Amino acid sequence: MSDTPEPLLELDALKTHYSIRDGWLQREVGRVRAVDGVSFSIETGETLGLVGESGSGKSTVARTILQLEEATEGEVRFEGSPVAELTGEDLHSFQRRVQLIVQDPNEAFSPRMTIGEAVAEPLRLHGLSDDDRREAIVEDLLERVGLSAADTSRYPHEFSGGEKQRIAIARALVTNPDVIIADEPTSALDSRVQSDVLALLDRIRREYDVAVLLISHDIDVVRLFCDRVAVMYLGEIVERGAVSTVLNEPAHPYTRVLLESVPSLDPTERTLARPLTETIPDPADPPGGCRFHTRCPELIPPDTVDLPTPVWRAVAEFRFTLQAGELPDEVAETEAKRTVREHFSIPDHIGDESIAKAVETATGAVVGGDIETAVQTLAAVTETVCERESPAARVDSRPVACHRYDDTVEGKPLTREDQN
Repeated sequence: MSDTPEPLLELDALKTHYSIRDGWLQREVGRVRAVDGVSFSIETGETLGLVGESGSGKSTVARTILQLEEATEGEVRFEGSPVAELTGEDLHSFQRRVQLIVQDPNEAFSPRMTIGEAVAEPLRLHGLSDDDRREAIVEDLLERVGLSAADTSRYPHEFSGGEKQRIAIARALVTNPDVIIADEPTSALDSRVQSDVLALLDRIRREYDVAVLLISHDIDVVRLFCDRVAVMYLGEIVERGAVSTVLNEPAHPYTRVLLESVPSLDPTERTLARPLTETIPDPADPPGGCRFHTRCPELIPPDTVDLPTPVWRAVAEFRFTLQAGELPDEVAETEAKRTVREHFSIPDHIGDESIAKAVETATGAVVGGDIETAVQTLAAVTETVCERESPAARVDSRPVACHRYDDTVEGKPLTREDQN
């Protein structure tokens, strides 16, 4: 039997799917796979950042942890106990010990309740009936988050956005939690106030030894605040590890795209790895294999294809742009094949006969308005391992779900430069 203590909070292959129903009988015709096999853990006093684009499933993870959404499969465990099986006093204890800070502080409070009443409400719900004791706790917490004990009688509209977020932090702390889930806690605030709120959260975390799950799309916020980071795309974790490792040596192409999309004062600092397409696939019908492959700028070519990287990328972008329906009208409506090729930077001469024929047929189909034929023609000769097989994240090393990742090469992931 292992002597290793259980993590404070652990997600094990968690799935949260939503039924899509149609017709007067409301039969299930599909499922939105909002969260689709997510695993990670958080230790006492640790801060884990969960990052990804909007629609990646981050907030659904938070809601499922809090039992606001029902898990389809997998488990959320708190101190080793499955949360879905908690009842009575055990469930009551979990609800007290895991608290949420929402994204928009303007939606966090009832306009009919004073700030003192709002912050004290969790104490009342959890059985503290002594009015004087509740008032003393609330006044102490308001002062700890930089406000005044005299603010208890004021209403939410009397405070700025940053002040309201401080009050939300006080309310999250009022039950003395072990875990705070902060869902985009600074995204509705200006940059100066963001810094103040993050500094407050960091001080509170250290002072109370509370674990924080910080959900954010802001890489810089995660870099400054978190110990570890998990990168999420279309319901799955594609990479996780220490912040210093993942954000300084990103191994998954999606992580690189996120990092390289962060504005920089030095445009020569890096080469932008923009995705092949901007459209995030429908979570009700995610791509097979690696879910990022339809947008991946580092898509692996088929074994039978030997093309220079820029040419292969141009062909792949051509295919997936058509597939995503992103073709600009001026290109879709042109009568010249050359216009199509120029738009995607596809050269006249392609050194692979099957690819060259497919591109010629596809450009002709686009000019003729037959996008479906163009997609099918390109798909027949460009299918890659990335769309055939789901990459497995190694659990005995740095977890990276990418076919390009190889932790046996000098202990480092292969990058674009290594493989091109």
